[in-house]
Amino acid sequence: MKKFTSNSILNAKPISRRNVLKAGAGAAAVGAGATFGFPGILKAQTGAIKIGHLTPMTGFLGGLGEWAVLGIQMAAEEINANGGVLGRKLEVNSEDSINPNTAATKAQRILERDGADLLMGEISSASALAISQVAERNKKLFMALGPRSDTLRGKNCNKYMFCTDIPNTVMVNAVGGALLRDGLVKGKKFHTLTADYIFGHDLLRAAKAFFSANDASLVGDELIATDVTDFSPYLLKIRQAQPDIVCLNLAGNQVTNFVKQYAEFGLPYPTVGFNLNTSDAWAAGPGNLSGTWPTVWYHTLNTPGTQEFVANFTKKYGKPPENHAWIEYVSLKLMARAMAETQSTDTHDLIKYFESGAKFDILKGREAYFRASDHQLIQEAYPFSVKEASKAKDQWDLMDLGPAIPGDNEPLESIYPTPEQSGCSL
Repeated sequence: MKKFTSNSILNAKPISRRNVLKAGAGAAAVGAGATFGFPGILKAQTGAIKIGHLTPMTGFLGGLGEWAVLGIQMAAEEINANGGVLGRKLEVNSEDSINPNTAATKAQRILERDGADLLMGEISSASALAISQVAERNKKLFMALGPRSDTLRGKNCNKYMFCTDIPNTVMVNAVGGALLRDGLVKGKKFHTLTADYIFGHDLLRAAKAFFSANDASLVGDELIATDVTDFSPYLLKIRQAQPDIVCLNLAGNQVTNFVKQYAEFGLPYPTVGFNLNTSDAWAAGPGNLSGTWPTVWYHTLNTPGTQEFVANFTKKYGKPPENHAWIEYVSLKLMARAMAETQSTDTHDLIKYFESGAKFDILKGREAYFRASDHQLIQEAYPFSVKEASKAKDQWDLMDLGPAIPGDNEPLESIYPTPEQSGCSL
């Protein structure tokens, strides 16, 4: 399979609609219409293509949102430096979504007052749900880049929302496979701590299903409000429950705060997690985080596209990209490619294109595609284990990435809920 690096598409030859998309994120730029061999069919449009970008920049997910802004703005700069899309510049307006009510209000304003062509972004599943409802009412595309709740791809799906990050079930499968391999599931007692909002509740359901299917027991669970910073009451409950394994279904800086306090408390029970973003791991610091965790992408992934993206990002910002920087970067690139392929910024044209089975190089080992039945981007995931502090080369070198799941000989959809299981009706 031919691989694209982040600059290889700059001099690309014209592509046909039959030639399935090869380089969503790998494409560093999308130039004017003539570059793609579609002379004479471009609709008469002028001015910038406006993209409303919503992401949390404050609160417990604010640290992740900062990475998201860096990634999408870098992609926009690269695209614009090479002629924009259809001869027009991309204008990405990033705003703090803060919470679901604010996210919905800002989404409506961005579409109504600012005249945005579409919406992108978000990390909170609750805020993404609110934005998706605004998008549906206004019949505008919303590409949800960071939320992971299965319900967004299930009962709360809608035809105007596409999801590019991996869902909760995939994260559970990524870690679960590694735990089964290491004999850490069957007959084991788990104690979970769960973020008390739609994402955490959804992740806990997936975790319980995994425990039940694999002869593990849940001896305790605690719902943790997103503003909790002192975990000592929960640590005392864990000590009393005496589990074999402590499992975290937390989000954002909840993870960082917990693992630091857990290390200080000195409990002997190993930890694993069904959700982690690498910036939270980095913030925990060497020696505090341990166990097996899932990730959608990591900057040490050994593909040409990832290596070039990481080099360019590090040169620009002085640090390697976190997974939210990556997902925002690749998502804007594949959106730009879709506009170039369809010669349109119209929501319905783009929906039809994404539902067509077009494949994207997202800097991983295998190409990704949107599943038409629920608008989920189907892609690989990875388990990783935490390195011993003495083996880390620097503050970013904390994790050893495991082999991609599913394996090379397995279909990508084997780790996802089936269309029937998801319950999505578009």
